[in-house]
Amino acid sequence: MSTYLNPTQEAGRAFLGRGLRGAVVMLNLLRLRAVADYADHPELAPGMPITGHQAYDLYVAHTLPFLVASGGEVLFDGEGGDCLIGPSTERWDRVLIVRQRSVADFMAFAEHQAYLEGLGHRSAAVEDSRLLPMTLSSSARNPLPFQ
Repeated sequence: MSTYLNPTQEAGRAFLGRGLRGAVVMLNLLRLRAVADYADHPELAPGMPITGHQAYDLYVAHTLPFLVASGGEVLFDGEGGDCLIGPSTERWDRVLIVRQRSVADFMAFAEHQAYLEGLGHRSAAVEDSRLLPMTLSSSARNPLPFQ
């Protein structure tokens, strides 16, 4: 089974090539490790083993100031579980919906050096993930306030 932790260069080019305008909402599906793995980022490792959930909480705490400063916000942060529609083998422990004002603002956030310094908490926490960038449908009848 393949796991996905970071965007590929190809996926990044395709994302930028979509030419999305206005607010972008990111659907984050996360499967977290039972025990966080700080092997690639020992400088961030706590003094004792922690769960993937705890490591992801450290990532969120580090990330929020940079997200907010770039004009973003967390719209939803909740617990997931097994799929109601989808493969019975898929389980997502945590689901986040994050809004950013624009693709340019998202990229500025994602490339901010101080933000990147805490990214190891995410790597330690996450076993598998999906990230789906979304915009308001042109056929939406009831536009949402973040349009």
